Amino acid sequence: MKKYLMEVCCGSVEDVLQAERGGADRVELNSCLFHGGLTPSIGTLRLAKELSSLPLMTMVRPRQGGFCYTDVEFRTALADAEALLDNGADGLVFGFLKSDGSLDVECCRELVRLAGNKTKVFHRAIDVADDWKRMLGQLIGLGIDRVLTSGCAPDVFYGIDVVREMVEFAQGAIQILPGAGINLKNVDRIVEATGCDQVHVAQFTHYTDTSTANNRSIFYGGALYPPEDRYEVIDGAYIAELRQHLQ
Repeated sequence: MKKYLMEVCCGSVEDVLQAERGGADRVELNSCLFHGGLTPSIGTLRLAKELSSLPLMTMVRPRQGGFCYTDVEFRTALADAEALLDNGADGLVFGFLKSDGSLDVECCRELVRLAGNKTKVFHRAIDVADDWKRMLGQLIGLGIDRVLTSGCAPDVFYGIDVVREMVEFAQGAIQILPGAGINLKNVDRIVEATGCDQVHVAQFTHYTDTSTANNRSIFYGGALYPPEDRYEVIDGAYIAELRQHLQ
């Protein structure tokens, strides 16, 4: 039976440890998953490398809200990428677009150059591309190793046809990694219909931190932020079920 590679999206060292206990093959390491994932801290990366043996793909995203960055933001991304690589990152995950949704080839080329022989991953910015076929061809030309995609749909289950088209278009020149909304109920259908041999997953369990209970009127973020007394950690047991399912 075919074994599928399972990458887990993580936002903390504890997430990484739970992912490893669940049988993950690889991690995408971020901060601020609430905003889709931003650059992780160097401390997070260093401790994750110390405590885990999993390959760590590190996000390079200087802010939330799109993928077209100012000069200062891009310089920040370069500085972050260099620091991540210097501290043991096994690969970089990034995506740079122009304001019209086309690929910012020059910015991507800079990250490819910086990453050298480390893994280069283009993230789900391709899902808002002006033309995904043209963009995928450009990414292949740049030497990107892998692209994470939901098939240009909010949930990859509804983007299956596009993911399959991407696989056929790529013809093995770049890895296609389906992600967003994969779970035990739909993973069989997704891998069977797309022909992909790897998946990107995330499943969390909720915890309560009572330290803020004395004053529940206080919020340290905006109105759309989660409650101040709750946080999420990767559900290692669920990941283990997925791993067993994908043997």
